[in-house]
Amino acid sequence: MNSKQLISRNIELFYNTASEETRLNKGMGIFEFERTKSLIEKYITTSPSTIIDIGGGTGKYSEWLANKGHQVHLVEPIPKHIQIAQNRADKLKNRFSVHWGESRKLEFPNNFADLILLHGPLYHLQKKEDRALSIREAKRVLKNNGIILGFAINYTASTLVGLLNGLIHKKTFFEMCKDELTNGIHNPPDDFPWLLAEAYYHTPEQLKNEFISQELTYLTTHAVEGMAWLDKNYFMNMLNDKKKETLLELTQITENDSYLLPFSPHMMIAVKKQTTYEK
Repeated sequence: MNSKQLISRNIELFYNTASEETRLNKGMGIFEFERTKSLIEKYITTSPSTIIDIGGGTGKYSEWLANKGHQVHLVEPIPKHIQIAQNRADKLKNRFSVHWGESRKLEFPNNFADLILLHGPLYHLQKKEDRALSIREAKRVLKNNGIILGFAINYTASTLVGLLNGLIHKKTFFEMCKDELTNGIHNPPDDFPWLLAEAYYHTPEQLKNEFISQELTYLTTHAVEGMAWLDKNYFMNMLNDKKKETLLELTQITENDSYLLPFSPHMMIAVKKQTTYEK
C-alpha cells in the first residue's frame, strides 16, 4: 500500500479516530448489524456466490458471508480498516480477499460478481457524479441478473435524532440539519466532532433515481431500522423477547412502505442488472 489518498482526508481522519470495529458491537449498531444481515440474505440466491463488499470497513459482513461459504472480496479505502480486515480474514478457514481500493475504480473484470454490497460509497461521496461512477463500476463487474444492494443514510436522519434528544435547538446542529433536508449535504459542525464525517444523505426518491439512471432494474427499497427505533425505550425493549418481537414485526410490515422510509435512519436499495431484451 502506498501513501496515496484514496478518499477525502476528512473521512480518513474521522475513521482513524472513531472505531468502526466496535460500532456494530454496541447500542444501535448491534441491531443494525443483525437487521442488515437478514436483509442481505434475502438476495443471496446461489451458494456459493461471488460477492464484492465495497466499503466493507473492517470486514464484519465479509467474515459473516465467508463463513457461510461464499467467495467474498472486500474493497476498502482506509488503511487502518484494511489491516483489521486482513487480520480477520487470515483467521478464517474460508478466507475473504482484502483489496485496498475504492468504488470509482474497481480492480475486477466485467461480469464477475453475483452480488455487490455498496456500503460506504453512496453516503461518503458528496458529488453526484462520483456516486454515479461508483454505481456504473458496480454494474460493470456484476454478472447479468446479479444484484446490487446499496446502503444510504436518510436525509431526515440527523433531524429525527435532534428532535428526540433536544440537539435540534443547538444552532450549529440545526444549520447542519437544514442543509441535509434541503440539499442532502452533510458536514459536521466544528462543535460536534463526533458526528459522521462529510457525507451525502439521500431522499428515498433520489436514491432510486441514481440507480435507475444507470439502467439498472429497481426491485425495492428496505428501511433498515424502520420506525421502530422511535420507541422511547428502544434499547431496553429490544432486550426483552416479547417487546423485541413487536418491534421487529413493526419493522417488517413497514419496511417497504415508501411513505414511512424517511423515519428510518438507514435504507437499503436492491437493484438488478438485466440485459435490455430481458426486461
